Amino acid sequence: MSNQLELRHLKYFLAVAEELHFRRAAERLYISQPGLSRQIKQMEDDLGVTLFERHNRKVVLTKAGAYLKKELKLTLKNLDQTLEHAKLLNDGKKGDLKLGYVGSAMQQIIPNLLLDFEEEHPNVVFSLKELDNQTQIQELLSFDLDLGFVRLERVPIGLEIKPILKESFCLVLPNTHKMDSENIKDLSKLKDESFILFDPKYSASYYEKVMQIFDDSGFAPIVSHNTIHAGSIYKLVENGFGISIVPKSLAITNNKNIKFIELKKIKQKTTLSVVWNKNNRNPILKDFLGLIK
Repeated sequence: MSNQLELRHLKYFLAVAEELHFRRAAERLYISQPGLSRQIKQMEDDLGVTLFERHNRKVVLTKAGAYLKKELKLTLKNLDQTLEHAKLLNDGKKGDLKLGYVGSAMQQIIPNLLLDFEEEHPNVVFSLKELDNQTQIQELLSFDLDLGFVRLERVPIGLEIKPILKESFCLVLPNTHKMDSENIKDLSKLKDESFILFDPKYSASYYEKVMQIFDDSGFAPIVSHNTIHAGSIYKLVENGFGISIVPKSLAITNNKNIKFIELKKIKQKTTLSVVWNKNNRNPILKDFLGLIK
């Protein structure tokens, strides 16, 4: 590579590669369009590679350009994380760990893990985001997350998955509902009830498992509402909009107007797993995985 090629050239290239429009990329970078065009041309000359095909106002990545875009995004992400880690070390911190999670993981699993980890590894900065399963997968692949807590059966190539909790489902009912743990033998008695369920987009595999519960009970549920938050489910159940089914770990609430009945006898169980990117170089991740394993 030519010594004239600098980090700014790589960032300029990525901006054009993502926008596929020189004017928009120049505005994003706060430089002039002619100046940006010159920098990209200089980069192509230094590399001896054509990165873009220019057709009137249309800009298209060449095969070499598409490859470089993919690899540079990961390389610069790693560079940003390395520099951020160095800054944390300078500030007296050991590093940071970015966690994504589905809501049920925050009830007990994550708080207990963080407490255990901090005993052995103080001065670590944690960033926590509640995200649906697919968003976590995307952010793990792009290194925007270090570790995810998901309800998925499979993950893309490049990611690792480890089950950490297998649990039962629970019915969620208004406190005044006639069904209780003594007379719950036949779920088909609920076939005329409206159900409030987690949105299938939140986790298709989880939703399918819940549907299998209804299949085995011999009826298709009347789904009145879909949501992504347990709190919304509880509020809707409390106000008589329907009933629900949730993982047992979510059967923790101060709401006295609803009740939970564990479905102990059904074969379906739901699994909470941790997921991480095999190529993640965050040194704190290795220590955290050691605690989980």
